[in-house]
Amino acid sequence: MHWLFGDQLGPHFLRPSKDSGLTREAPLLMIEARSVLRRRRFHRAKAHLVLSAMRHRAAELGDRVVYLRADTYREGLAHAAGGGPVTVHHPTSHAAVRLVRSLPQVAMGPARGFLAPMADFAAWADGRGDRRLRQEDFYRWMRQRHDLLMDGDAPAGGRWNYDHDNRLPPPRNVPTLPVPAPYRPREDEIDDEVRRDLDQWEKDGDVSFVGLDGPRLFPATRTEARTALKRFVEHRLPTFGPYEDAMLTADPVMSHSLLSASLNLGLLDPAECVEAAEAAWRSGAAPLNSVEGFVRQIAGWREYVWQLYWYFGEDYRDANVLRHTAELPGWWSDLDADDVRARCLHTVLAQVRDTGWTHHIPRLMVLGSYALQRGWDPAAVMDWFHRCFVDGYDWVMAPNVVGMSQYADGGRTTTKPYTSGGAYIDRMSDLCGPCPYRPGDRTGEHACPYTAGYWAFLDRHRALLEHNHRTRQAVRGLDRLADLDGVRRQERARGDGPP
Repeated sequence: MHWLFGDQLGPHFLRPSKDSGLTREAPLLMIEARSVLRRRRFHRAKAHLVLSAMRHRAAELGDRVVYLRADTYREGLAHAAGGGPVTVHHPTSHAAVRLVRSLPQVAMGPARGFLAPMADFAAWADGRGDRRLRQEDFYRWMRQRHDLLMDGDAPAGGRWNYDHDNRLPPPRNVPTLPVPAPYRPREDEIDDEVRRDLDQWEKDGDVSFVGLDGPRLFPATRTEARTALKRFVEHRLPTFGPYEDAMLTADPVMSHSLLSASLNLGLLDPAECVEAAEAAWRSGAAPLNSVEGFVRQIAGWREYVWQLYWYFGEDYRDANVLRHTAELPGWWSDLDADDVRARCLHTVLAQVRDTGWTHHIPRLMVLGSYALQRGWDPAAVMDWFHRCFVDGYDWVMAPNVVGMSQYADGGRTTTKPYTSGGAYIDRMSDLCGPCPYRPGDRTGEHACPYTAGYWAFLDRHRALLEHNHRTRQAVRGLDRLADLDGVRRQERARGDGPP
């Protein structure tokens, strides 16, 4: 019997191989464990998507699969397999690996759903000696290793990196980008069943959720995921690159692919995504800067984050170099956007509440930056991102939040803390327009919480950041602030209420 976890749903998880012990005739097991939903207060849309995807996959597999609804994985496994042998692909979290290794009857094969084997990454990382494990170096290694966007030994177009072309602010006086809408699935009777079950479990007090559920916005089947990929490559990829870092109030999706949830459920293989994008460029259907930006997100950043999660080990999640310990306030944990006056934070928090998704810049420069400036516990921030995003998993959020967003690892993965004043948000979005706060004000009733928070953050961590070549100049700017004492008072008075 072969056990499929709920994020191992694509056909590439059923290919027979000797290293996994999986055969073409092996019966399959899927376990829907209620204890997973009790463990965290997940976003309702995320719980719906995962259960819908699992139940859809079980319906597709038919008689080959035993689908159990159990209280725990152990209970389901005992019921389905007794003491008989079971195989499973390497799970996607340290906790799940611990569980599998505690079960003597279960043999664990290598991971699937990623481009590079863990051993190959470890060899690459170990071979770098004292040099830091920068994403750019890893990305170039991946491009060469997998012959992605390469012309012989050289990068296509003569450049590895098109970030300069892909960091444009949004076009002014345009509420939405003039691009075709993303693919949206249609719900069916399985979704109805999932929603009824979630309603009942909440009514019984068995589980509790945050956020809204419905209609389902992300693929729950392989067919839906492939349709979403095809629509993105044919209609949205050409305009993806230039504005991938921009934000528009009325257009949270912009030209983004919305494929992360499908990739992280295992409905899509990363190889088919990057190969489709490269084919679009080689056929002249999409420009190189957009294709390179998309390939960088999947073969570069997504793969890098996955590999670091395992290479750094389980203790990495507890890193806290800045010694931030403040608790997340209730309005944030409950996604209570309505009481937030700062327009950027109100808008993005409402997007999370309503859909369980925003693209990478609102996550990093609005949500993550605010948490960093307030000094919130990075482990709690990581857990919040894990729970509240439809594409959030432990392996996704540990490096993304602990490392990049909260700088809790002290620079093992990034060269500086990713935080800024309101000027950055104003430049890269239309979010600041009617906001009661002014991006340029550090103090007073119109002081932008991001601008005041940025200078207060630099002030608190001056001793550390003045030795960083990328933050040294900004730290020196503190000595030119005539109102620094006012900034300090302003931040102390702000408390943990919504800005």
